Amino acid sequence: MGFNKNHSSRTGTLYHLQVEDRGPIFDEALEAWVRRLNVIAYANYGEPTARIVYGKDHDLPDTRTHEHNRLVAQRIQELAAEVHQVLEEKEERQVGRVKKLLERYYRTRDDEAKREFEEANRLYPLLFARAFQELKASRTALVEATPPPPEPAPAEPEEVVYPLDEHQRELVLEIERVGSELRRDLSALKARGAADDILQATCAKLLARAKESLTRSDSSSEFAARYLDMTRNSLVTAYRQVRARLTRAGG
Repeated sequence: MGFNKNHSSRTGTLYHLQVEDRGPIFDEALEAWVRRLNVIAYANYGEPTARIVYGKDHDLPDTRTHEHNRLVAQRIQELAAEVHQVLEEKEERQVGRVKKLLERYYRTRDDEAKREFEEANRLYPLLFARAFQELKASRTALVEATPPPPEPAPAEPEEVVYPLDEHQRELVLEIERVGSELRRDLSALKARGAADDILQATCAKLLARAKESLTRSDSSSEFAARYLDMTRNSLVTAYRQVRARLTRAGG
């Protein structure tokens, strides 16, 4: 059971969407069986610059009935529709990033900014063209009117790097999933007054390391796999500790 479909964004970027029912899987962090649905989106599908720009696991109860299978099939269709909006939002962020790189280069002639927007143009030419045209239009408008100084822009979230290598991609998805569970249970533990300072500091450090591991691109595939594996193991250990405390606290 699954879903495969080609999709074109409003900007015109070609994507391939894949929702896979991976069936009953024993989750080592949760220590329970789940019905896992995996969502992946490839950008520039069919081109040499094809890359995975989105991936996420969605877990459902492992209930083995015909009725539950119908619910799973319905959820697969819902996820396929939801990912369309996710991709549009990612494109908006990418356009905003390219515009900032172009503005920085115009002001400073910074070589690093030039390399980054040239790479964006290579990978996402349609998004680059849109960013360039929007920036050009806004600069023309500035000549005609002097607006008040803009408010400082919030820091842009770094995009997660989803490796094409299946094993590494599975580690990335698991780090995302366990990190989310850890943040949720740690918040619940804090609300009960059962999270001491040492536990909170340890979890904050591990979550920061996890975030860094999800946005880095290592030249060595072997090193990347080892680093992701160590990060995953540390997160799982911390999650189990937090989960155990939460259970004892009545959560």
